[in-house]
Amino acid sequence: MKYWLLKSEPNAYSLEDLKRDKVEHWDGVRNYQARNFMRDDMKKGDVCLFYHSNCKIPHVAGVCTVVKEAYPDFTAWDIENECHFDSRSTPENPLWFMVDVAFKEEFKHKVALPDMRKNKKLQDMLILRKGNRLSITPISVDEFHEICAMSRKETINSRKIDTFYI
Repeated sequence: MKYWLLKSEPNAYSLEDLKRDKVEHWDGVRNYQARNFMRDDMKKGDVCLFYHSNCKIPHVAGVCTVVKEAYPDFTAWDIENECHFDSRSTPENPLWFMVDVAFKEEFKHKVALPDMRKNKKLQDMLILRKGNRLSITPISVDEFHEICAMSRKETINSRKIDTFYI
């Protein structure tokens, strides 16, 4: 089993949306390295941290699991989908892939990016590297467990996030 961090903008698709939907495909990945992680390395049963980006306080909101391995991302063929369409990708020769994920857990306290940066145990996480913008990154089992432990402790930043979402 491997561990991952999946980034999504909460106004596009949030953990709350996944909680409501229960299972959803993780589509729209248009970066080759992130695609390769998903296509080549993500397997059914892998565990993912669900990270909200491009919001007031970026944060890990909870956990989901991979329930279906990579298959062609059909949103790339939808000419009406301005964000995901890619004329180079076809059903015969798909360029982009997606996986299905299922809701697992919503954190009691969100784990804010500033708190992650302060934690020495997380210093090697790709998400914390300057300039990293990948929507899918591998994480270690220790990083996963550390973030889960952080989610059980209230911090100033988690209070700000929790209040923001109420």
